[in-house]
Amino acid sequence: MTLPTFPLETTTPAQIALREELRTFLADALADLPARERARSWIGFDADFSAALGQRGWLGMTLPKAYGGHGRNAVDRHIVVEELLAAGAPVAAHWIADRQSAPLILRHGTEEQRKTILPRIAAGTCFFGIGMSEANCGSDLASVQTKAEKTADGYVLNGTKLWTTYGHKAHYMVVFCRTSKSDDRHGGFSQVLVDMSLPGITVSPVLDIAGEHHFNEVSFDNVALPSNALLGKEGDGWAQVISELAFERSGPDRFLSSYVLIEELLRCLKRVSAGSETTDLGRMIARLMVLRQMSLSVAGRLARGEQPVLAAAIVKDLGALFEQDVPEIARRVLRDDAADPEYAAVFQRILLAAPSFSLRGGAREILRGIIARGLGLR
Repeated sequence: MTLPTFPLETTTPAQIALREELRTFLADALADLPARERARSWIGFDADFSAALGQRGWLGMTLPKAYGGHGRNAVDRHIVVEELLAAGAPVAAHWIADRQSAPLILRHGTEEQRKTILPRIAAGTCFFGIGMSEANCGSDLASVQTKAEKTADGYVLNGTKLWTTYGHKAHYMVVFCRTSKSDDRHGGFSQVLVDMSLPGITVSPVLDIAGEHHFNEVSFDNVALPSNALLGKEGDGWAQVISELAFERSGPDRFLSSYVLIEELLRCLKRVSAGSETTDLGRMIARLMVLRQMSLSVAGRLARGEQPVLAAAIVKDLGALFEQDVPEIARRVLRDDAADPEYAAVFQRILLAAPSFSLRGGAREILRGIIARGLGLR
């Protein structure tokens, strides 16, 4: 059994300057955004804010300059993401495109796809949805039923995807689907790049437990795709989607979803005595720092061209546990929140969102199966 390593990453003067520049920008841009809104950070949709980030070179950071990017590394991008989430910035508009669709297209896309789409992602004006999960398969992607049948002109896409975040706002969706039969459970899959304006696509809202609309069910009814809609090689979909998930699972969004609640908790505790419960606070902050370093180390490995699938799964699993523990720790440490309406609103927001933390990006059972196989335990 070989455990994954999480080496320390150094911080350069340029990265320190980047962080300071970000904090100055965010302090001004979010000055009027209350904590209850900042708690929605990763589902907060603001197209103008995303475009402003693009103008400052903070999107598409790792993309080559030839495709509208900035030729920086994954650690630089990690710093930007971390500061955005810690500040509670509304990142949902550009989130998926910048986090995983852009590197996926860069690695597996055609030159036409790269030149057409990547500059728009870097500008913060092109939004993506993820077409992976389905109603009857959950996180078991090998069970997806959506099919793209080959025709003389391209493909015809049929099927339904579920839990598609901001699918009603997306310009494109990367759809994981079956393109051929295979005896291999992981064979016969491909990824197709779907223009969401094509006829035959129906986007239906799925409200979350708080009554908010960011999830969707997306149905494809004989959607005619051109031949250049294929992303990567036909039949290589499984390997491609696994590499894509390494970007989705290891970032700061896997442990900072509850961060605004931590800030609000500490603010409130300045005026009350927390007593012996400060032990909980110490443990919580220690866990946060460990997760931060683990995530940063994965970013370093991505910057070196590695595919740390196992390490990313560990970060995601431990991060979800941490995020779900934060509201429970807050409940123990601050027993009376009625005197502070803003704290109460943030607490309720995170409490309602917490069950989803262990589902998005792969359910806990799936992740632990990946970890067990990676460690040679099954």
